Amino acid sequence: MSTRDDRLVRWRLVLGDAAGSLLDGRAGMTADDLAADSALAWLYERGDERAERDLRDRGGGLGGASLPVPDWLSEVHRLFPKETIERIERDAIEKYQIHEVVTDPEVLARVEPNETLLRAVLLTKHLMNAEVLAMARELCAKVVRKLMEKLARSVKTSFHGTRARARSRIKIARNLDAKATIRANLGMYDRASRRLFIRTPLFVARTRKHLEKWQIIVLVDESGSMVGSIIHAAVTAACLWGLPSMKTHLCIFDTEVVDLTDRVTDPVEVLMKVQLGGGTDIGKAVGYAQGLIENPRRTIVVLVTDFFEGASQAVLVARVKALCDQGVIVLGLAALDAQANPSFDRELSQRLAQAGAHIGAMTPGQLVSFLAEKVRA
Repeated sequence: MSTRDDRLVRWRLVLGDAAGSLLDGRAGMTADDLAADSALAWLYERGDERAERDLRDRGGGLGGASLPVPDWLSEVHRLFPKETIERIERDAIEKYQIHEVVTDPEVLARVEPNETLLRAVLLTKHLMNAEVLAMARELCAKVVRKLMEKLARSVKTSFHGTRARARSRIKIARNLDAKATIRANLGMYDRASRRLFIRTPLFVARTRKHLEKWQIIVLVDESGSMVGSIIHAAVTAACLWGLPSMKTHLCIFDTEVVDLTDRVTDPVEVLMKVQLGGGTDIGKAVGYAQGLIENPRRTIVVLVTDFFEGASQAVLVARVKALCDQGVIVLGLAALDAQANPSFDRELSQRLAQAGAHIGAMTPGQLVSFLAEKVRA
């Protein structure tokens, strides 16, 4: 009986059929190794084909018949660790366009919700029937809830006013500064009784430093390339909503502008309303924002787009310059997601920067920090 060599098995799984006789007929591989090899081959040895691949009998117990997507996904979840599963699912959806991963109710019932699947739901929801759409909405809600819980901590840290530590003459128990009181009365410690006597208790005022109200207008390009940014923009706007220092607006746009401010507290509903694709008129979106502004010097316009303008670039640049000249802070983001890897029109973004806009790519946490810095300035 051949002895299993972990290194050779890993290379076999990486190379697939290209490994040839590397393992001398794959001797030493366990049944699960063979099943993992088959599951990887089902996806990665399809080349440019889009049709479901026939799974050849590789001795892993899966048989020679065509393997349905739900069965293949079950094998993937059984055989691989979580990080690998997410990578395989992402490749299946984004590289090989296997939409059944998010349009088949049997598959949706098995998958672990994650951001990759949420992006796929938004890209394929127009293909879903009512039953699948309801399941997809539940998946969307689970992912959004996790994203909001994570971002809410950054929002709380960045925006909540700090507690003033000024001394107070009002002697109320809940305002006692215990640590300062102990330090100030250490000379009153009685070694015999091992007690600290308090001669001078210290109290603090508990008023908060309130921030002056700002208006935040988030404009999000709903072109297909911006799907990751759309998710995080909706979550960020929801987390900002209700802050005492903020009045938040959320709008999505293609060639038209849709104001979703009345739904901003429900990012799942916002995301399910998004219609990805179509043309882009960034200038029109900026023009809409101009009509919302109440106090230019207390307004930040966050423009989330790839800057590939389908309408007049001159109009867009002129409107951004007009906002900046009025004192509005314009922040153009080519990406707003966990990776912040942008793909955008650099020439147009440079023109907008010269007009006075801040241009970059940020994670949601970085955006929150940027906004907090500006409103506290």
